[in-house]
Amino acid sequence: MDAMETDASISSAEPRSKRSFEHKVFVNRSLTLENIKCYGFDMDYTMAMYKSPDYESLGFELIRDRMVSVGYPHELLRYTYDPSFPTRGLLIDTTYGNLLKVDSNGNILVCSNGFRFLKEEDIHKYYPNKFIQRDDTDRFYILNTLFNLSETYLYTCLVDFFTRCTRYTNLLNGYQHGDLFMSYRSMFQDVRDAMDFIHDTGILKDRTIKNVEKYVVKEPNLPILLTRIKEVAKVFLATNSDYNYTQAIMKYLLESNVKSGSAKKSWRSFFDLIVVDTRKPLFFAEGTVLRQVDTDTGKLRIGTYTGDLQHGTVYSGGSSDIICDLLDVKGKDILYVGDHIFGDILKSKKRQGWKTFLVVPELTKELQVWEEKKGLFEELKRLDIFLAELNKHLDSSSRENADISAVHSRMKVLTYRMDMSYGQMGSLLRSGSRQTLFASQLMRYADLYSSTCINLLHYPFNYLFMAPPVLMPHESTSQTSAELATKLTVTNNTVMMKRN
Repeated sequence: MDAMETDASISSAEPRSKRSFEHKVFVNRSLTLENIKCYGFDMDYTMAMYKSPDYESLGFELIRDRMVSVGYPHELLRYTYDPSFPTRGLLIDTTYGNLLKVDSNGNILVCSNGFRFLKEEDIHKYYPNKFIQRDDTDRFYILNTLFNLSETYLYTCLVDFFTRCTRYTNLLNGYQHGDLFMSYRSMFQDVRDAMDFIHDTGILKDRTIKNVEKYVVKEPNLPILLTRIKEVAKVFLATNSDYNYTQAIMKYLLESNVKSGSAKKSWRSFFDLIVVDTRKPLFFAEGTVLRQVDTDTGKLRIGTYTGDLQHGTVYSGGSSDIICDLLDVKGKDILYVGDHIFGDILKSKKRQGWKTFLVVPELTKELQVWEEKKGLFEELKRLDIFLAELNKHLDSSSRENADISAVHSRMKVLTYRMDMSYGQMGSLLRSGSRQTLFASQLMRYADLYSSTCINLLHYPFNYLFMAPPVLMPHESTSQTSAELATKLTVTNNTVMMKRN
């Protein structure tokens, strides 16, 4: 559910207006902003939005080049990033090399091997029940972050290349070339190592800073949002990035956005507390040693910091408990805004009880496609209801067995058409009428979600975000589905429909 329809627009001098879809904040659990005493923000893909697909292309090229430099075939250099293929929330099966989209229970919705999408009968060869134990984290790796898009696509390119290359023999668990066996697991680990390399060595960050206007969106309303929040609550920044990179990005976002004639403020003055190198999700558990950062050199001062909060001081490491102590707030008083469903949202919710706001940049496209293609979903829903109603009034003595193959065929066509409207791997949030694992985690752990944190500007800071009441199945049995139902008949294996 989205928050209520009218708001005071960003400029208080302007009249109230109905919020457009791209300005809405959506609600899973009711939350009153008046009760929030502290707002926390992640930086990457939260305050600092990276330009897509330019940034993913940069990451892909750096990982690809690293893989070639450590011994992978030079033919890989022919591959370029295709933004229409990957989406967040996919899983890599490191045993069979497949890319999977699953629901919250582990049921497989989509499966590809390289760029080849597997049909149902082929999926059953790998997964007889079309089901995986997604808790088997040693085998299945969840690609939950926007940073993962580059490595998702590169791994897919590797599988595609070795499958096509005649020098290699395709085996169930990898590829053979003479005495060399290359397993899907070892390939995946090499991609992960290459990803860690471009982050740990600072190559990706250096390239980003050198061409910051190409890769980072300069949001003019970010200083306004932080200024208005600070008038009513405390504000902190908690990022996994190091101080030097954080300073470069935040100066670009906050200090170069000042209008002519306005007094220039240091980016650090927008926050009551700044913590870098947080190492989330460890930050939400035992954490690490809290140290002060020398803002002149970027180096850490020796020893553990144990004093009171000093405004203008930047800290490194620490934990969420230390944040609460320094700011003198409780977990329930904090609204934390981040983009990482696991590192930011799930852990802060489960371990600390913080209120959570998930930034989902893909939501802009998801809403656009949903509006354009919701007719397909409505037809899919009517077919679901038709199947449910078909045997509703029969009991165990019935021997009727209607031929519903045409209905199932039509449902597959509709699902495919919907999925392709979003991209090759379909929607981030659903496949047909079934929700993805990412969607279920979003609904479970994010109190609020939106395409950008800037949308908080479109609501007053005493706003009540009201979630819709959710009925359990036994509570909703009195509600008839007739208003959604469509009369369907199956004649000669053809689906005919007539609206009530």
